[in-house]
Amino acid sequence: MTYKIAVLPGDGIGPEITAQAVRVLKAIESSALRFEMTTAPVGGAGFDAAQDPLPAQTLAICEASQAILFGSVGGPQYDALPRAQRPEQGLLRLRKHFDLFANLRPATVFPELAHASTLKAEVVAGLDILILRELTGDIYFGQPRGIRQIESGEREGFDTMRYTESEIKRIGHSAFQAARKRNKRVCSVDKANVLETTQLWRDVMTEVHQDYQDVALSHMYVDNAAMQLVRNPKQFDVIVTGNMFGDILSDEASMLTGSIGMLPSASINARGFGLYEPIHGSAPDIAGRGVANPLATILSSAMMLRYSLNEIAAADRIEAAVRSVLAKGLRTADIAMPGEAVIGTQAMGNAVVAAL
Repeated sequence: MTYKIAVLPGDGIGPEITAQAVRVLKAIESSALRFEMTTAPVGGAGFDAAQDPLPAQTLAICEASQAILFGSVGGPQYDALPRAQRPEQGLLRLRKHFDLFANLRPATVFPELAHASTLKAEVVAGLDILILRELTGDIYFGQPRGIRQIESGEREGFDTMRYTESEIKRIGHSAFQAARKRNKRVCSVDKANVLETTQLWRDVMTEVHQDYQDVALSHMYVDNAAMQLVRNPKQFDVIVTGNMFGDILSDEASMLTGSIGMLPSASINARGFGLYEPIHGSAPDIAGRGVANPLATILSSAMMLRYSLNEIAAADRIEAAVRSVLAKGLRTADIAMPGEAVIGTQAMGNAVVAAL
């Protein structure tokens, strides 16, 4: 099987870390699994090439591909551009164009890095959870919204929390399907005791669950979920929730790991097409120095294999290779303890390829 992959390195450290993920994908190629990877500019690189953060040619390459491997976008040299031309618009337009409504953000703590968390090592060691955040609805996009003057003369701000049944159904299906590839447990997070919108969320999640009787479903209020993520995070497998709650909980969960340089993510549509990227930014302060951690991008490529291409064995191999490298004590600067030897971007890529 040959898969077409759009590789969009972007800006800052994006080209450096993406190059290592490409090397890893090439390393797992075989007679049964091949990749046709096409590189194209996006973000600031897109603006430099075509005065557009998402050039038409880049979009065409993405449309002809089965998944997108994304680096990072942004840099201080682009801050003065009009908003429509800023690097981040390239990513936002890709999400909108492909209707990438399901944001998958895992929080995994490798035992060797448990010391990096601000929580006790025994609480987070071996943590492996996946948060699915609905990405295109909820209070962030609901109408009406605004700031107005009311009869008393004071100002009032207002936003509208909205979800349709179909929006909830599709993120629900994504959550249950993801759980089938993991430990078959879904926790749906809402505030159904207060908010009508999330009562509908709970009702629809319960209905969708009827199609996935092999997966266990539980419900939890968002305030309790925030507490439980700190108290006992390993109780969770897959968490599914709305846009606002997911925004908060996924950031909380990312800090359980202690290192943003280790965390991949995905944004997927109803067809399984996805954009895969590390959650960290373009880090312009270290760009070009060869010191960035490529593991989040390499792990993003494993997510691509797992969730868009359904190449589970290949995804497992990459994740096992990363674990092997960490077990050997190899560290980039962001995950090294004082006194530990540090290697660079290329050397870390070399190590993962060698482990494969």
